Amino acid sequence: MELIKKYFPELTDRQIYIFRKLFTSYKYWNEKINVISRKDFSNFYKHHVLHSLAIAKFIKFKKNTRILDVGTGGGFPGIPLAIMFPECEFLLIDSIKKKLKVIESIKDEFDLQNISTMQVRVEQYKGKHDFIVSRAVQKFPVFVDWVADKIDEHSNNSIPNGIIYLKGGNIYNETALFADRLKIIDVNRFFSEDFFETKKILYLPIQ
Repeated sequence: MELIKKYFPELTDRQIYIFRKLFTSYKYWNEKINVISRKDFSNFYKHHVLHSLAIAKFIKFKKNTRILDVGTGGGFPGIPLAIMFPECEFLLIDSIKKKLKVIESIKDEFDLQNISTMQVRVEQYKGKHDFIVSRAVQKFPVFVDWVADKIDEHSNNSIPNGIIYLKGGNIYNETALFADRLKIIDVNRFFSEDFFETKKILYLPIQ
């Protein structure tokens, strides 16, 4: 939790309270449903919460921005971002019902009224949003194909609407197709921990 406060000193008391309590809530659920690798749970804040919040370092979403989290799993990056941006609307979708049950429980526990969930495969989803976020659920060209028609053309933020994708490792082979308009941001610009050395944010604006 101290890592979150270190990089986001502007957090309100309510945000600090929620982020602090998240660990206990996820620990409870993780013993019932494996939403986070049990081997990795000791790194909950660094590998999951802070990694998700790299997006909050890249963009400060304006009020009423609509964000779709695709393949959210246990709620990352959607839940940390929804806590950070309480005046924005977040829809977290996944095809696995039991993972959405975890999100709904956490939503209710902390009264996160800006979160909605839906059990659906993204290929079947028909809504439109300002930004699509995700944590490496698929190779980037496949992901773009899935979501390109779900981005609203009318932008109100400091950057055009588009895809904001968290990805690690060697991403250049799978991003070459978009080289003319893709922006790649090194997460270690924001966070100094070794874990973030190979982590990237891929930002693809709508055409």
